[in-house]
Amino acid sequence: QVQLLESGGGLVQAGGSLRLSCAASGRTFSSYAMGWFRQAPGKERGFVAAITWSGGSTYYADSVKGRFTIFRDNAKNTVYLQMNSLKPEDTAVYYCAAASVLGTWYREYDYWGQGTQVTVSS
Repeated sequence: QVQLLESGGGLVQAGGSLRLSCAASGRTFSSYAMGWFRQAPGKERGFVAAITWSGGSTYYADSVKGRFTIFRDNAKNTVYLQMNSLKPEDTAVYYCAAASVLGTWYREYDYWGQGTQVTVSS
């Protein structure tokens, strides 16, 4: 069992940056692949980024490549999403999730946080 808690969301102007954090409970955090997803009103939850259990491999949605960076600190049971050059279309609730095997579809993930709102103003 893994419990996840996101933080770091907020309101930022276009072009700005935010860093999201996701703190996990449980001793098995380091065995899970971790992902970030986002959901805007009226839209399906969509893949943003994912990272393997070791942090050795990362994957990104095309829409965020070059702007967002996912990384993790297994000693702190935390995964991060550094978001730079933010755009209004990045506005959404951002969720972190844990999976036994890394994937890019939200149904492949077993555990979810409650989400944190990111709003980018133009």
